[in-house]
Amino acid sequence: MRKFVIDTSIFVNPQVSRAFGPNPRKAVSGFLRLASRKRDAEFYMPSSIFSELRNFVHEDVGKLELLVKRRSPNVYAIYLPAAVFYDFIEEVRERVNKGLRLAETFARDKGGGSPGKMRTLREKYKEAMRAGILDSKEDFELVLLAKELDAALVSADEGVLDFANKIGCEILHASKFRSALAKK
Repeated sequence: MRKFVIDTSIFVNPQVSRAFGPNPRKAVSGFLRLASRKRDAEFYMPSSIFSELRNFVHEDVGKLELLVKRRSPNVYAIYLPAAVFYDFIEEVRERVNKGLRLAETFARDKGGGSPGKMRTLREKYKEAMRAGILDSKEDFELVLLAKELDAALVSADEGVLDFANKIGCEILHASKFRSALAKK
């Protein structure tokens, strides 16, 4: 039996969710149609991810719970190598420095804090600090659950996939998930 731990990005990331449907709600329905036919697969999602998804699809999460098992990882029993955290801390430090330099550049700009400039700063800062890195408890739970279950982690979040790969999890980019489900 093949196991999958699935992320909300399957349903809400516009680049990958449209493989299942044109909006998050229809993407959930499209996933349910395909996944319910897959007799040789089990699907899991941490409780925190169910809660996150509820913000996008509300009542449809109940239908998802009938097929996708809700399970949180045992955070006290999972071993992760110290080297992974050593590298992670170094990456965070580099990002903090990059964010600081970006803020310093913005502060030196004599143009002031117009709404357009503030939006640009916010976007660049978010990209410098969060893009491509494990940046939330929910993301960490996805990775830990995949590790605990020896399951494939399915996400479009590069930071989640990168961290999962570093600790030895099987990874599957969400853009390939629909075709994986459609295979007999």
